[in-house]
Order: sequence, then C-alpha cells, then structure tokens
Amino acid sequence: MSHEKNYFVHESAYVDEPCGIGKGTKIWHFSHVMKNAKIGENCILGQNVNVASGVVIGNNVKIQNNVSIYTGAIIEDDVFLGPSCVLTNIPNPRSQIVRHNLYEKTIFRRGATIGANATIVCGIELGRYSLVSAGAVVTKSVPDYALVMGVPARQNGWISRHGIPLPKPDADGVMVCPESGFRYKEIRPGVLKCIDVDENAPLPPEKAAGKLSYYELKKNKESLR
Repeated sequence: MSHEKNYFVHESAYVDEPCGIGKGTKIWHFSHVMKNAKIGENCILGQNVNVASGVVIGNNVKIQNNVSIYTGAIIEDDVFLGPSCVLTNIPNPRSQIVRHNLYEKTIFRRGATIGANATIVCGIELGRYSLVSAGAVVTKSVPDYALVMGVPARQNGWISRHGIPLPKPDADGVMVCPESGFRYKEIRPGVLKCIDVDENAPLPPEKAAGKLSYYELKKNKESLR
C-alpha cells in the first residue's frame, strides 16, 4: 500500500493522471485506468481490467477479470461486473467512421449484477438490483429487481436484493426473499419495490452476510412445494 495514496495499485497496473480513485480501492495485475476516470471507495478491479477516460464508477463496485469499461459508462454503487462480461459504447461501429463524439451512455444502477460473459449493448439502463445471467445478451433496458437471461435477454421473473429469485406472490401480491425475509411487491405492473428496506439504504449488518448457498436455498424452496 502506498504511503502517499490511500488506495492500492499493483506494480504491473497503470494509472494515468489526472484521475480520481477513492479510499480503499484495489487495482490488480495488468489493469489500466485512463485519465479523467473516476473510481469510488472500496472498489476492486481484478486482473486485466481497463477503465476508459470519462468513466464514472461509484463505491463498493466489484469488477472481475478481463472487463473493459468504455467511455459513456456510469456505474453506481455496489455494482458487480462478472468475469469477461462485455460492455460497448457505439451500437454501429465502423473502423472507417470516427464517432468519438457519439458514445452512448449506459447506466448501471445501484446493486446491479452482470454475469460472466454477458454482453451489454450500449445506450440502455440496468435497473437497481437487477441481475443479468451468465452469457446473456442485453439489448434493452432492464427494470429494477428483474432477472434476465438468454439471447436476446428476456425477463425471467424477479430477483431479490440478495440475489435470490423471488417466489410467486401471495394473495396480497407480496413476494418474500427466502434468504433475507424481505418482502417485495409490484406497486404497479412491471415496477417492483422492497417493502422493508429502502433501495438506497445500506443493508442492516445482520443481513449483509450470506448464510446459505444459492443451491441450498433453491433446494429448500423446492422441498416446500
């Protein structure tokens, strides 16, 4: 850890100046942060991550190996970008045509997760706590708490803030996360909200550590049918 800076940069990584990097952030092997990028606090950039000029990254963002984040991306707090996922910033690229002033904006809202090898076509918005499954190709905006999968990606139900698929609603329209016990409800068609915790509030400490694996939770859910 540098004595002059309150973040860590591996000796094989490059950080161009000027840029902003928050306290506690770690930038690992062979990564490159270009000038005028902004990275928040307590982020982790894995091996071979590229962050282009003008990119804005919030706090507590986890970026796995082999991810390139191009100009036009805005990544809010608590986002997870899985290994080798692909982001873009021009929908119709041509080597012969210069479109440097036409980069599309792609917004990753708080808590969104992008699975390994998924592709995100630019100019869309990934909603809060949405989850894109591994290998999906996302071509349009994704609602808050939506679980999307496939090529092209389509919604396949709702997912909780803890990353657990939500069951069918009860008679009152309420869906309960099997892990956290938090309740969710569609306040209008296609718009899901958590009843118990505000989307922008931090999780209570007792709810911020997993106790059962995804497959254990899935098995328990199936045994109750």
